[in-house]
Amino acid sequence: MSQNQARTSAGSVHVVDHPLVQHKLTQMRMKERTTRGFRDLVREVSLLLAYEITRDMPVTYRRIETPLQEMDAPVIEGKKVVLVAVMRAGMGLLDGMLDIVPSARVGHIGLYRDHETLEAIEYFCKLPENLADREVLILDPMLATGHTAVAATDMVRKRSPRSIKFACILAAPEGLSEFHTHHPGVPVYTCAVDERLNDKGYILPGLGDAGDRIFGTK
Repeated sequence: MSQNQARTSAGSVHVVDHPLVQHKLTQMRMKERTTRGFRDLVREVSLLLAYEITRDMPVTYRRIETPLQEMDAPVIEGKKVVLVAVMRAGMGLLDGMLDIVPSARVGHIGLYRDHETLEAIEYFCKLPENLADREVLILDPMLATGHTAVAATDMVRKRSPRSIKFACILAAPEGLSEFHTHHPGVPVYTCAVDERLNDKGYILPGLGDAGDRIFGTK
């Protein structure tokens, strides 16, 4: 899977530009897409994203026996990955990620955006214990203003994980700048960086409210 890597003024952004990812993203953007169709596409895209995000996971070698002979075969080194879904929209990315890393531990962070101030308000946090020596992948489909992403990453960093990556489907330049101002060392993986935010903090051209489209709400 190919990708483009760019840098904001403070951090790295990995745009996964595989044709399948871009094709599915186009289908997701279409306003006539049904709730079922949108939800299925989110799962498929998250599965493809998982391959790219885990590309640099450390491996070690283990002696195994095939039906024909013994060999030293690669296995993932270290403790299990932790997937942290930012509720509620991040739940849509979780199943596809778990298809690729089924043994991952799972955490949940509940944040909602105040529509007046656009600030992130916490209402829930449940993370696995002992995040030291674990890689944490934070999942949220949209990186718009960046406030939710910053707040979620703040909460994870307090647990001192080995490393953190942030995964989303779409990002806005304003959100990337805000995020990397606060967390310059955390790479962002996304399918596209769109043009800008509108005055309500939504990504343009975007795909609408990801949570509403995943769960069929308004």
